[in-house]
Amino acid sequence: MPKNYDSLSQATDDLKKRGFELDFRQEGNRLICNQDADVSLNPEDFEIVEFYRFEGKSNPGDTSVVYAVEGNDDLRGILVDAYGAYAGEYSPEMLKKLDIRGRI
Repeated sequence: MPKNYDSLSQATDDLKKRGFELDFRQEGNRLICNQDADVSLNPEDFEIVEFYRFEGKSNPGDTSVVYAVEGNDDLRGILVDAYGAYAGEYSPEMLKKLDIRGRI
């Protein structure tokens, strides 16, 4: 069951306590693990099992999303990303995987 968090840091701290210990970044069409660059996930290699969206207090357009990611080989981690105007460039496959609009 999804939880309610007041801040991005609360969400990331709790997810890490619940076993989502790896930190991922999006690079091209893959998620790359910050702790081990040899660990990377293509869109077909992971699922988004939870996500939480946060708006900036001073600017609602300043929005971030934290994704709880489960990958092959029992990999579990988080991806924190901008949402909306500040979002990075993604392949169509990655956009489909990370699209939260249909899940809200």
